[in-house]
Amino acid sequence: MAIFSVYVVNKAGGLIYQLDSYAPRAEAEKTFSYPLDLLLKLHDERVLVAFGQRDGIRVGHAVLAINGVDVNGKYTADGKEVLEYLGNPSNYPVSIRFGRPRLTSNEKLMLASMFHSLFAIGSQLSPEQGSSGIEMLETDTFKLHCFQTLTGIKFVVLADPRQAGIDSLLRKIYEIYSDFALKNPFYSLEMPIRCELFDQNLKLALEVAEKAGTFGPGS
Repeated sequence: MAIFSVYVVNKAGGLIYQLDSYAPRAEAEKTFSYPLDLLLKLHDERVLVAFGQRDGIRVGHAVLAINGVDVNGKYTADGKEVLEYLGNPSNYPVSIRFGRPRLTSNEKLMLASMFHSLFAIGSQLSPEQGSSGIEMLETDTFKLHCFQTLTGIKFVVLADPRQAGIDSLLRKIYEIYSDFALKNPFYSLEMPIRCELFDQNLKLALEVAEKAGTFGPGS
């Protein structure tokens, strides 16, 4: 079981904190000889598999690393252009790791804003007066859990569908936010959270939750 990501969204829908604590499980790494028997294409500044899925590599998967060097968009971390590098026979054999495309910072900001809007719509459409809005979205690969404070700050956790105790974890994150962000004299409300003690205590809470599978009493 695992907790994938934690996001904090301000009352205007802006993403003010993010922690990605888990690498996607759906990754496959394979060593290839020339010529590459997969068709790769550039799409949205990412190198994706367009044809030839095999051995856990699927159409739509992105190139995540080459010979152990991470790939950021269409370039490796050491500055090589991915398609150009893989088109050169002298670079083979080559080890390539594929997986689901990772979200860019801009995409995360867009998703935070989109969820904020859906949350507001859900609250207004609910037949129950004083609805708390969307508390959980469930898919076959993850669950999204949301806790909104009285001041409008939202804490969002993406976790394995089998992970228990997320409600207690969300309350713990709120407690950490209150203790180490709000009490920080250099922190301004609604602004990005840049606090070392907040980071340290949040990571510790996630480690405890993942190891236990549950978190706290009543979880």
